[in-house]
Amino acid sequence: MSALLLRGKPADILIGASGRIERVAPGIEAGPGVKVVELNGRLAVPGLVDAHQHLDKTRLRKLPNPDGTLQGAIGVFSRYAVDMSGADVAARAERTMAACLARGTVAIRTHANVDPECVLRGVEALVALRERWRERLRLQVVAFLTGGATRAGAPARKWLEEAMRLQADVVGANPNHADRPLEILDLVFEAAERHGKPIDLHLDEHLDAAHTYFQAVIERTRAHGMAGKVVASHCSALSALEPSEAARVIEGFAAAGIGVVTLPAANLFLQGRDAAKLTPRGLTRVIELQAAGVPVAAASDNIQDPFVPSGSGDLLEIARWALLAGHLGSNDLGRAFEMVSSAPARLLGFGEDYGIRQGARADLLIAQAEDAADLVASGPLARTVLVNGRVVSGELP
Repeated sequence: MSALLLRGKPADILIGASGRIERVAPGIEAGPGVKVVELNGRLAVPGLVDAHQHLDKTRLRKLPNPDGTLQGAIGVFSRYAVDMSGADVAARAERTMAACLARGTVAIRTHANVDPECVLRGVEALVALRERWRERLRLQVVAFLTGGATRAGAPARKWLEEAMRLQADVVGANPNHADRPLEILDLVFEAAERHGKPIDLHLDEHLDAAHTYFQAVIERTRAHGMAGKVVASHCSALSALEPSEAARVIEGFAAAGIGVVTLPAANLFLQGRDAAKLTPRGLTRVIELQAAGVPVAAASDNIQDPFVPSGSGDLLEIARWALLAGHLGSNDLGRAFEMVSSAPARLLGFGEDYGIRQGARADLLIAQAEDAADLVASGPLARTVLVNGRVVSGELP
């Protein structure tokens, strides 16, 4: 491809033939062989990053979960997964990935169940999809040991090692649903350290303050030297803790270098259904975590399946839900944008490869908006997406 110069606000962006940003400044002069595109007042921002999805489950909305509970969703998907094929996973996942890409998402971290029902079919299908979509969207695959993987006789260690051989990107588990929670945490941390992989846990996705594993994860993160490599997704029970205990956990997360992903769609839909009055929102303590310096991302989680029956793949919508349900302030639209862009990019380890800066990949979202806050508030429908400097959705003027 030829070099590309985007003339926009607040600065011009020069993208080299390699697909990386060479310069960001106002009034860049176009050299020979540079294609100039006038954005005509449209805003260019870094592409959106979805830090937590379940592409192996997506588009299974018609599977029955009439009581709308987490256990109901787990049960119905487990029964479906027994006969689920890799081709089935790939077909449904590609529909959702295409929808996400069209709405500005340039990277997704997806969990893939590893358990007696799925074994490794989801991991295999999504790793293959990762390679097939490499030029359009960055995909990270989490080998996710579910509660079923820890039942008596289940070869969790063997499955996890095989997932690493298949080149899964991340090690994951749900200790709350495990038969031996502390053992499964030890297995995950040991495997991650041995294979040089990050960790992403479904942690305390419930509202029972008496049964949490926050401190166990903090201790293991420190013991294994995993600062900056551990993500705790959900953390709903943090909102159920007394303020002093919650503050202790938050301080521990900050000191240990643990990031958090809040999933407003799933938490609003699944949590608190047994409350007789004042139904809780089910989200974690977003404001307190951010105030302590803990990076907090907001992500889609499930899209149109038994866990969450709705979802368009639009992270700007998720940012709005995070702001509303997380009780952020009326001036925090910009912060909500960071929760679906720079914060998840940090958690996924993109580093200097992400953003509008010299040397970064030109993975961009372009839309009509005054600034990032307006982008979240308004959610413009006409969007153009560039990956590696190449238009992959929409069109340039």
